Amino acid sequence: MTIRLLIVDDHPIVRDGLRGVFEGDPDFEVAGEAGDGAEAVERALALTPDVVLMDLRMPGTGGVEAIRRLRELAPAVRVLVLTTYDSDADVLPAVEAGATGYLLKDAPREELVRAVRAAGDGQSVLAPSVAQKLLGRMREPVPAAPVEGLTERELEVLRLVAAGSTNKESARRLFISEATVKTHLLHLYAKLGVRDRAAAVAEGYKRGLLV
Repeated sequence: MTIRLLIVDDHPIVRDGLRGVFEGDPDFEVAGEAGDGAEAVERALALTPDVVLMDLRMPGTGGVEAIRRLRELAPAVRVLVLTTYDSDADVLPAVEAGATGYLLKDAPREELVRAVRAAGDGQSVLAPSVAQKLLGRMREPVPAAPVEGLTERELEVLRLVAAGSTNKESARRLFISEATVKTHLLHLYAKLGVRDRAAAVAEGYKRGLLV
């Protein structure tokens, strides 16, 4: 299946370079480009790409806000962050906002192509330095407020959400209806005290429900 790609970066030369990486591969179709986060959301809604390659630090609307909006408006779109920065101030907000993966711009061409393919399949791909930061953060002791226990099915849904599955994909894997998945999500949101999927995953890690 051809993966439709939207390239988002405020530098035209970077966008041209990324277009060159993917245009020659029959597995990919570059659906369009955007120069900032607001344009990225607008073009993603119009072009319905499978994967958005998203820079983080851009004038105007940045990448994190764009990721957050896309999770709300187009949850089926996978966002793969491609940036120069791997500080906690960049990584954690992007992942919590709903980024499927996080790569650095010095990644080899082959690694980038593999990452986009994986993102298209709903898999998370993280640069080694980013994975280390997240792992370190997860290992930090975090005082957790009491939480009503999740049912086994709710935990299964939460694990699938953490793995990047959509409601439809979760329903197929668990052999239940999409409406039932949504009901389980609403229940676990209430139990965890959160309002969306990204926050549920973050809270799940904090409380040791996800490993």
